[in-house]
Amino acid sequence: MRIGLYPGTFDPITLGHVDIIQRAMALVDRLVIGVAINRDKAPLFTLEERVAMVQAECAAIVAKTGGEIIVHPFENLLIDCARDVGAGIIIRGLRAVADFEYEFQMVGMNRALDSSIETVFLMADARRQAIASKLVKEIARLGGDVSKFVTDPVQAALAGKFASK
Repeated sequence: MRIGLYPGTFDPITLGHVDIIQRAMALVDRLVIGVAINRDKAPLFTLEERVAMVQAECAAIVAKTGGEIIVHPFENLLIDCARDVGAGIIIRGLRAVADFEYEFQMVGMNRALDSSIETVFLMADARRQAIASKLVKEIARLGGDVSKFVTDPVQAALAGKFASK
């Protein structure tokens, strides 16, 4: 069984993430979405909220594809998370050249830690390349329309977060 791990903070999950998830499903038998707990970041959404959003978005994908997706929170090293879930492939999305520099370094470090786990890069769809969770949050915080970047449930969750601030 080919198991892939697609890690991220998913704060919040965007249409760019959904695009990568859908395309990654064609590469693996089981896709594990690793929702990262990163204490260096101050996420807008709690871990539980992020996991629930990812699960809801993935349920629609599974209904269409019939594939298997597991949502797995993690706080350890990415390579250790890959081992924990039995992944032989780490899937990463790329938007721009700036992403590549960071990802290139990450691949080198991960290969040094465990050369049996491959990293596969998927380029974001051209319509989704500019989408970044950080920018989506900023647009929503300032009252802008994020409907081109996230699904309706995620848009509602963002509106709820900023209505209380």
